[in-house]
Amino acid sequence: MKFPGGGNMQQLLAQAQKMQTEMKQMQEKLAMKEFDTESAGGRIKVRVNGKQEILNLEINKELIDPEDPDMLSDLVKVAINDAITTSQNAVAQEMGQVVPPHLSGLF
Repeated sequence: MKFPGGGNMQQLLAQAQKMQTEMKQMQEKLAMKEFDTESAGGRIKVRVNGKQEILNLEINKELIDPEDPDMLSDLVKVAINDAITTSQNAVAQEMGQVVPPHLSGLF
């Protein structure tokens, strides 16, 4: 079967399989990458991987106020969300090199 532009189904499937293999390799590579962020003036440190899993969380004890646990909770949430966003942006940028922008929604 011929497609517009002169391509055929076999070529299209071969390209799709190649892209899928490259994506899987990239995902495996990115899963092993680590991303560090800091919050609260460096008093909270978070490390996540490319799968957005928290690998390490450090909280300086000067931030621990038994009278105000909500403040600490908010600071930790900000730090974690920042780390996850950093990881997601790096993954999206790397995957953009493998997947054409108009096909990114398919994968």
